Amino acid sequence: MCVLQTDRLCLHQLSTKDAPFILALLNTPGWLEFIGDRGVRNLADARNYILNGPVASYNQRGFGLYLVTLTESRLPIGLCGLLKRESLADVDIGFAFMPEYTRQGYAYEAASAVLTYARATLDLKRIVAITAPGNQRSISLLERLGLRYKAIIKLAGQTEESILYETS
Repeated sequence: MCVLQTDRLCLHQLSTKDAPFILALLNTPGWLEFIGDRGVRNLADARNYILNGPVASYNQRGFGLYLVTLTESRLPIGLCGLLKRESLADVDIGFAFMPEYTRQGYAYEAASAVLTYARATLDLKRIVAITAPGNQRSISLLERLGLRYKAIIKLAGQTEESILYETS
């Protein structure tokens, strides 16, 4: 069942049946370089990632990262959704797509739907985003979505700096 639907995409809650896709996505070069190694090496790790991350967030907060699928084929192509990190005061938007589904407008389409949902349904007034300084594609997408540069930060437990963006 779709939580959010756009012309081309369906965003729905992850379940452990999505473990093969999560295993593949979390080990793509882009994820490892810009998001970080989550230690997901097999299907059991992927199931644990789903249960302890997105599913726990749905249960605790009513939102989380959603699986993005193509509407027609139901093929999974990425993740997009909302996260509440202890080290950030505000909810942040996150997204990641398989390399073969980048540069086709899917991330913008999914993230736009998530931002609308966050404001209209969840009544979130302020949304932030973090990205690696070298992730120009993510920076461009955040700016296209209307988020603006706020500061360079270091998240708790991280050694690398991140760029913080915010809604106006």
